[in-house]
Parts: sequence; C-alpha cells; structure tokens
Amino acid sequence: MMVEKSGRPAYLQIVDELRGQIRAGELPPGAALPSIAQLCERFGVSASVVKAAISVLRTEGVVIGQQGKGVFVHQVPADGPTGVAEELAALRQELAEVRRRLAALEAAVRPEK
Repeated sequence: MMVEKSGRPAYLQIVDELRGQIRAGELPPGAALPSIAQLCERFGVSASVVKAAISVLRTEGVVIGQQGKGVFVHQVPADGPTGVAEELAALRQELAEVRRRLAALEAAVRPEK
C-alpha cells in the first residue's frame, strides 16, 4: 500500500494502516513491526514519515520500543477515538467553527458604524 495524495498526512495514513493490521490480528500483541526501512519501501515514504507514524502509535500505547530490538505491538487499541493527532485536528476544526460563529454573533450585536 502506497500512501495516497489525499490531503491526509502520509504519517496518519500509515498509522491507520498499522492500527488496522493490529486490530485485525495480523500484528498480534508481542509481534514486531516491520523495520523502518521495510516500512519506507512498503509505503514509498522517507524514514522521518515512518518515525512520525510510529511515534503516534507509541503515544497511544499501541506499540512499545525496545532499544536495539525493535518496535513491538503492545496492546490492541480499543475502538473509539483514533488517535491523539486526529483528536487534536478535530478540536481545531471545532474551535475554528466556534470562532466563526462568535464573530457572526458579535457582528449582529455590534454592527460596524
């Protein structure tokens, strides 16, 4: 699977793919993730993009790194929010909508002279 030019960041596409494999049991708890080089080749991206994806999964507690050994599946994520980065993006969108609505209300209450 190569990442798509969909506007969605490549690292989040990789997170989605790996999380899906973990949920499906293709990467069970204790299984090693493919190496960074293997993931780069598989997704057609740079090492920094793969590292960003792994960082998201680490933050979520889905994978755990073992120095000198690799990155391993820690636990199967529960259904629900898909990740910290996605929650943050959703909150930013909601905040932008609140700001827009507040500006419209202020303009209605205090019209410019």
